Amino acid sequence: MSHVRIAYDTFQKTAPAAQAALLAMGKTADESGLDKEIVELVKLRVSQINNCAFCLQIHLNVSRKLGIAQEKLDLVATWPEAGIFSERECAALAWAEALTNLAGRGVSDATYEAVRKYFSESELVFLSTAIATINAWNRLGAAFRFAPPIPRKAAASKAA
Repeated sequence: MSHVRIAYDTFQKTAPAAQAALLAMGKTADESGLDKEIVELVKLRVSQINNCAFCLQIHLNVSRKLGIAQEKLDLVATWPEAGIFSERECAALAWAEALTNLAGRGVSDATYEAVRKYFSESELVFLSTAIATINAWNRLGAAFRFAPPIPRKAAASKAA
């Protein structure tokens, strides 16, 4: 079993400016008018790729509050095969994977052209900002093994 290396609260207290900068960066995508469901699906997928339980739990909680279909939450890890995501969602998820898996390959022109079919230049800037931000959070959460926040309902049943 993994153990927390540095608690999220400790990160907040130690580097409040870093936390504020990441929150501000994330807020730009939230306030851009970009579809919040797409942004959350992207954050979930990136957090899965980066093995960040902390961010994955946070964005599952947010996704549920937004009313994203449970089937999408269950199948986002296998979105290309699931057959339940819109073309726009698929384009966003493919873009998220390309930006997350940059090492040694970069982002191809074909991948860029595919996402531009569904997102305006402005939308793509904010989508990319959301992806960059969740990647930064994932690197902190995974490195320090921040404990995932347990939803109240689950915490209550665990205590029983």
